[in-house]
Amino acid sequence: MTEAPRLDPGARVVASRDQVSCELEGEAVILGLGNGVYYGLNPVGATVWKLLEQPRTVAELRDAVVAEYEVDAPRAQADLLRLLGDLAANGLVELHPAD
Repeated sequence: MTEAPRLDPGARVVASRDQVSCELEGEAVILGLGNGVYYGLNPVGATVWKLLEQPRTVAELRDAVVAEYEVDAPRAQADLLRLLGDLAANGLVELHPAD
């Protein structure tokens, strides 16, 4: 079994090609093409999802969330790692280890 890349600040993340998504009233709706399941993201998750149209590091995503919302960096990173872990587990993002 291949181990998933660690989600450390230098890891790069990008939306998977095996999904389609749209914005709906400030939230994101994602359809996983591999499993046919719809996923919904709240406005903060939708902000992260929009950024994932291009490969980003975890640190870049964290910094964008901190700049946009009233949250400190440690809390933003913890929440972001949980979100990215869920997205990866459902095949919605691709993870690439830090260089």
